[in-house]
Amino acid sequence: MSNVNPDPFTTRPEIEGTFGVVTSTHWIATAVGMAALEKGGNAFDAGVAAAFTLQVVEPHLNGPGGDVPIIVHDVKRGKSEVICGQGPAPAKATIAHYRSEGLEMVPGTGLLAACVPGTFETWMLLLRDYGTMKLRDVLEPAIGYARDGHPLVERASATIKAVEQLFRKYWTTSADVYLPNGEVPKPGTLFTNKTLAETYARILTEAESAGDDRVAQIERARQAWSKGFVAEAIDKFCRTQEVMDVSGSPHRGVLSADDMARWQPTIEAPLTYDYGRYTVQKCGVWSQGPVMLQQLALLKGFELDGLDPAGPDFIHLQIEAAKLAYADRETFYGDPKFTNIPIETLLSDAYNTERRKLISKDKASLDFRPGSVEGFGGVVKLRHAEGHREAVGAMGAGEPTVGRFGEVRGDTVHFDIIDKAGNMISATPSGGWLQSSPVIPELGFCLGSRAQMFWLEENHPASLAPGKRPRTTLSPTMALRDGAPYLSWGSPGGDQQDQWITQFFLRHVHAKLNLQEAIDAPAWHSEHFPISFWPRTSRPGVLVLENRVPKPTIDELKRRGHVVEIGPDWSEGRLTAASKVGPRRRAAANPRGMQGYAAGR
Repeated sequence: MSNVNPDPFTTRPEIEGTFGVVTSTHWIATAVGMAALEKGGNAFDAGVAAAFTLQVVEPHLNGPGGDVPIIVHDVKRGKSEVICGQGPAPAKATIAHYRSEGLEMVPGTGLLAACVPGTFETWMLLLRDYGTMKLRDVLEPAIGYARDGHPLVERASATIKAVEQLFRKYWTTSADVYLPNGEVPKPGTLFTNKTLAETYARILTEAESAGDDRVAQIERARQAWSKGFVAEAIDKFCRTQEVMDVSGSPHRGVLSADDMARWQPTIEAPLTYDYGRYTVQKCGVWSQGPVMLQQLALLKGFELDGLDPAGPDFIHLQIEAAKLAYADRETFYGDPKFTNIPIETLLSDAYNTERRKLISKDKASLDFRPGSVEGFGGVVKLRHAEGHREAVGAMGAGEPTVGRFGEVRGDTVHFDIIDKAGNMISATPSGGWLQSSPVIPELGFCLGSRAQMFWLEENHPASLAPGKRPRTTLSPTMALRDGAPYLSWGSPGGDQQDQWITQFFLRHVHAKLNLQEAIDAPAWHSEHFPISFWPRTSRPGVLVLENRVPKPTIDELKRRGHVVEIGPDWSEGRLTAASKVGPRRRAAANPRGMQGYAAGR
């Protein structure tokens, strides 16, 4: 009977059906998204419902005050589009102002790190222009979980514990929400945020006062958020509160109600790169998404078919390509509305043919080596991790990166959904997590800290300027295969996102692993280049591998000069993925962290 199931073991099945699939970083959000499909909603309705639920059940990973880039493939429009839900810097966020506060870098926490919150307006645009449901249909699950409680996941409890003293001493409005009865809530506690529930319930009430028309309700909800009581509460908090942050000094914010009233999400074409049968689609150079495309442009010159996806050649080539692509990210990427970015050159065959010559097949590079494109780019001053001073208390940096050994310190969420009609969405909501800044007491949520991705030096594509988008790490992904929409995937993880996203894709394409196998496989990441978050340090040559990577591979990577660190067995990434082939819908989710789940039928 040994041939009954010849397939290798996976931690969970690759979900398959024809009706639709939902996969996300939390099982409750996956269930809510699936319920929206069952009620007749499309992938975009399901995405909005899942997104609001993720704000409630993963408050250490995202929140209403955060930001979100989205890639959608809408069957009716017949094309893929990027929705940029990355809010810009406030009008008063100037380099001169931050310097006058005695700062050399934008703090990683607190009010000065806040950009315009991007999530709510973006979900409303998606619901209005792509969805079919009413606001109540997509908001009620989140309101219910915030009001009545959800089982608190272990990492949320651990995150609250890590910032407990900060909350008690400085951010007492956060203590009021996250330390119920004055204690750190234990994992599994039915955790509530009644003020957040009231905020969304009030928005819903105001929306429905516009009558029964779906679009009119959505427009009234947008007014309540960006021009109504939400914007007013945020404005007042930033004007009147001096908030302690990682700099060691308290600061007032610069975000205003005017900033919120002026901003709306935008729609643009995805940036694409052809890789064999596949056309990979990413967000533009205001994100780190093109880093994946640059890796593919470099790796196209190597023969990866048949390589062991946990072998030294496969890992070495991907990491060396990542080092070059991320060096270009640091040098060239920024908001293209403010600076010309030479992305056509960076993705060109000629440029990558030259860059590829820097990759040695048997020696790891320990140097930071950005390319040169005449007339473009800025100089990055490297700060090595050993030299930075520690943050105040257990404040951390309020940032969605992963620790040295893959441990999550506050992260991000992701979901992928494909419905029966073939509509697809890949979204990576983040920011506004509980450890980024104090809770605004009237609203039950805090602001984000994405502005820490700006430099306070002039003449860099990612320099701070009013109205400018920070070069976010958030990076959803889609791919066409033979010209047809095929794959949607992504991962939380700050700077690691486009390392894990690329690894997954290469395992699926070159090693022929199915979605679940490609997620389950041993993974790794480089810390060679500057992180995008305070204190912007790098660790040259450092390669962190899961302990499941075979010992001969580890030994060979060390021999090639990689500075190898070994993390726990299941510590790298939180990928989800969904695919569409004809009527078939498939999905998979990451077992790491014991939160992600896929569903479908």
